[in-house]
Amino acid sequence: MNRKLPPFPHLTLRFSSSSSSASPSPPPPRRLPPPVPLRDLLAHRLPLLHSPAPPPRSSPPVHPHADLLLRRRSGEATPESLHLELVKRGLTNDLFLSNHLVNSYAKSSPLACARQVFDCMLERNAVSWTCLVSGYVLSGITDEAFRVFRAMLGVGSECSRPTSFTFGSVLRACQDAGPDKLGFAVQVHGLVSKTVYALNTTVCNALISMYGNCSVGLPIQAQQVFDSTPVRDIITWNALMSVYAKKGHVVSTFTSFTAMLRDDSAIELRPNEHTFGSLITATTVSSCSSRVLEQVFARVLNSGSSSDLYVGSALVSAFARHGMLDEAKNIFLSLKERNAVTLNGLIVGLVKQHCSVEAVRIFMGTRDSVVVNADTYVVLLGAIAEFSVPEDGLMKGTELHGHVLRTGLIDLKIAISNSLVNMYAKCGAIDKACRVFQSLCTRDRVSWNTIISVLDQNGYCEGAMMKYCMMRQDCISPSNFAAISGLSSCASLRLLSVGQQVHCDAVKWGLDLDTSVSNALVKMYGECGARSECWEVFNSMAQHDVVSWNSIMGVMANLRAPIAESVEVFSKMMRSGLAPNKVTFVNLLATLSPLCVLELGKQVHAVVLKHVAIEDTAVNNALMSCYAKSGDMDSCEQLFSEISGRRDAVSWNSMISGYIYNGHLQE
Repeated sequence: MNRKLPPFPHLTLRFSSSSSSASPSPPPPRRLPPPVPLRDLLAHRLPLLHSPAPPPRSSPPVHPHADLLLRRRSGEATPESLHLELVKRGLTNDLFLSNHLVNSYAKSSPLACARQVFDCMLERNAVSWTCLVSGYVLSGITDEAFRVFRAMLGVGSECSRPTSFTFGSVLRACQDAGPDKLGFAVQVHGLVSKTVYALNTTVCNALISMYGNCSVGLPIQAQQVFDSTPVRDIITWNALMSVYAKKGHVVSTFTSFTAMLRDDSAIELRPNEHTFGSLITATTVSSCSSRVLEQVFARVLNSGSSSDLYVGSALVSAFARHGMLDEAKNIFLSLKERNAVTLNGLIVGLVKQHCSVEAVRIFMGTRDSVVVNADTYVVLLGAIAEFSVPEDGLMKGTELHGHVLRTGLIDLKIAISNSLVNMYAKCGAIDKACRVFQSLCTRDRVSWNTIISVLDQNGYCEGAMMKYCMMRQDCISPSNFAAISGLSSCASLRLLSVGQQVHCDAVKWGLDLDTSVSNALVKMYGECGARSECWEVFNSMAQHDVVSWNSIMGVMANLRAPIAESVEVFSKMMRSGLAPNKVTFVNLLATLSPLCVLELGKQVHAVVLKHVAIEDTAVNNALMSCYAKSGDMDSCEQLFSEISGRRDAVSWNSMISGYIYNGHLQE
């Protein structure tokens, strides 16, 4: 099919005048149009020389006193000097400068100055409130941050409505406060959902982190916020992975990491140091094998992030916690920059692997090159308390105590003083532990719990009860540790009335629901001869563990309970599925020995063999005493010969008493 050319009306054909049938003569050659100058052809590329210049763009208005801010930004002026300059120039009522001053004070000075400037402001806007809230959050004063936020909402003016930065700071405060502020955080989330910031990426990131730290169990709400976030940046993904990692959900952490790598959104997502930090944390807090950590380490090396301080600190802590101490120390030494977090991670790992001496040695070698913090001293003092040779621990602990005094941290962090009390007590220096406690200007719950437990465990029962009474006079509620130590001291001193008062405290504060506290109550009432109360506490327990059964059997042995009752209690324990331990057999045999029940003693011996408790010297001594008092000296002698390498003074006394009891004086 032939295509027709479009008509060209501007073209005409010229025919000869002689005949119409003649062929048309060719048209004369047309002249080319004059050439266009090259300058004109490139006019669209060259700047217009003759056209009028466009009007200059108007620059943003400059604050008339911007020189003050420039000096502050360059570091030449402190908040105090800036404040003085504003007063001299009469600019204290300038909203912009006042906001800048509040922000400067909040970040680098005591918050009292920032609050004073804020309270003197005649006019405030959202920036004013946000700067103050952010300052309280940065300083860890979350309760005051919440009060300022509520006051901001109470203003109700258009210019004082919370912004995305305000919500981010408040949600960070909720995150720092933990599960106790989950209810308030949910209210803030409800308020956010009514504003234009409901889908703001920055606010959503803060919500994910908050729910991850405040919620208990699976982070369902954090995942819901993540799913509803329309635009997810690398911070969004890191926040979700951090939540799963800290809760030990290693599969969810790595699943989120894989999903981030496969994300096809317009935003380019590349793993950064925080991404790898979450992956490393997941391998640390979970029970996954060290091979997973090695795979993460290989990816870190490929990314070139191994030299990053944050990633390096996480790697040191992870390898140390997995017991790979050589790898942890190599990474620690390879880091060009180290801080307290890096050192703390290595020390904690060494302590968990019972390498306390090595932990102290590393600290002594790096204390001049690394600025340590209070957590470092707390961990080290705990490590020194676990020294196998108390004298060595006391020497190192005294040296570290002097180092702490020179830093001045002991007056700022009460946790260090509490650790000093525990360290001196574990090393046998009870007098020094008491002196450190007496020197405390302020004492918290941990301080009292530590000194009460220390005195009770070292046999100073009267001192422990005096400290317990002083703690209650200071209106400090006891913990389960203080209650257990107090009940133990009452049991040793046979103070039934005082023990009943501790029991009342336990009921008042809900501590009696703890199984360990209930076990201490059983022992206290049993040692004080209150058999009916002892059984009442035991029967009221919601759950019994091995210690519970051992406690009640020990009470029955001390109170010479009928043998049938003791055997029945032992049978109930066996039917409950709990495996008896050496204390169980010692208490049961102590009940049988005075009654000379040979056949029952042999049955208990068979159960001992079944549970592989025969290797314990205390159980062997109890069996020997039972056989001796039942007249079976042959079995007693056989047991005595079997423990030839594990005999102690009780073993010899049991054998000698058996010979005397059965009339074999020559033996």
